[in-house]
Amino acid sequence: MSKRSQSMGLADGVSRREIHPEVLFGRTEAMRRIQNTVERVAGIRVPVLIRGESGTGKEAVADFLHESSPWNENPFVKVNCAAIPGALLESELFGYEKGAFTGAYASRAGKFEQAHEGTLLLDEIADIDGTLQAKLLHALQDGSFSRIGGLEERQAVVRIISITNRDITEEISRGAFREDLYYRINVVNIQVPPLRDRLDDLPTLTEYFISSYSEQFKRAAPALPGEVLARFREHHWPGNIRELENYLKRYVILGSMDGMLSELQDHRVAPSQGNFQLERPADFSLKKFARQASMEAERFLMLEALKETRWNRRRASELLGISYRALLYKMRDAGLPSKRQTRANSTPAVPPSDLPGSSSAT
Repeated sequence: MSKRSQSMGLADGVSRREIHPEVLFGRTEAMRRIQNTVERVAGIRVPVLIRGESGTGKEAVADFLHESSPWNENPFVKVNCAAIPGALLESELFGYEKGAFTGAYASRAGKFEQAHEGTLLLDEIADIDGTLQAKLLHALQDGSFSRIGGLEERQAVVRIISITNRDITEEISRGAFREDLYYRINVVNIQVPPLRDRLDDLPTLTEYFISSYSEQFKRAAPALPGEVLARFREHHWPGNIRELENYLKRYVILGSMDGMLSELQDHRVAPSQGNFQLERPADFSLKKFARQASMEAERFLMLEALKETRWNRRRASELLGISYRALLYKMRDAGLPSKRQTRANSTPAVPPSDLPGSSSAT
């Protein structure tokens, strides 16, 4: 790998260092499919959209994609679209000419020009405002653009990688994201699974982080107790790999998990209590019974997720690993109300002990 591989990291926005593919992709089938996809498209300059919850390692996958490409020695330019206001983001992406606005004392190349013959990473692309989305669409379609205050059409040959933790189809339905831009950036789609769906990778990830931080802080960390590993498997990891990394970083620094076990206990996945009320089909149909069991299981898990998030449906959809729109459809099909009900004449969606004391609907 090139020297640029030194910038690779595992979770978004955390410490970054070289990672072996076996650590990055682990052993779960979903991650192996991602590795296969990355390796197949690495040498083709097509746009790639990487989706997933915060902290799942989307940027690390983007790093690996660039490093695996034939142009890995060329620029890899990253832009955090959520951190830069709209007007400033336009000048950041496309540059500006001298005198284009107050303070433009000299011409400046934008990120597109800087990434020429390399890769441009657009992090949190769903945060780009509508006006700039139109200019970005033009640049992606034609490979041409003009600096702010300039008349000259400029060209840039770049691989575009877009990252988001949002459901862009939902943003499109709200009118917040252009559908034509979505199709332009979504030629290859990669969905990075949350850590709770790849628990078999915990031993590899744990070993990697302990080894990395032991080397960085010059501290020999004791072996992680088996009790902690067991708690790790029960935890639902709302912060994903970033959360795991933070726990292990503290473990290396402090030399123990004191105080952290209680945090893990507070966020443990609740085991099934056998609350599925299944009725035996009159004709002993296994197919009907399986369908009923599936529906009851989905309803139970949706209720648990809604209770966990205090009936915040968007957060619940993220917890369940499905889109916001899919959750709304499933809630409707399961007969669940669109919000928590507390009136005396309503059928509560959650046990009364979980509801607020007020008698009015929230």
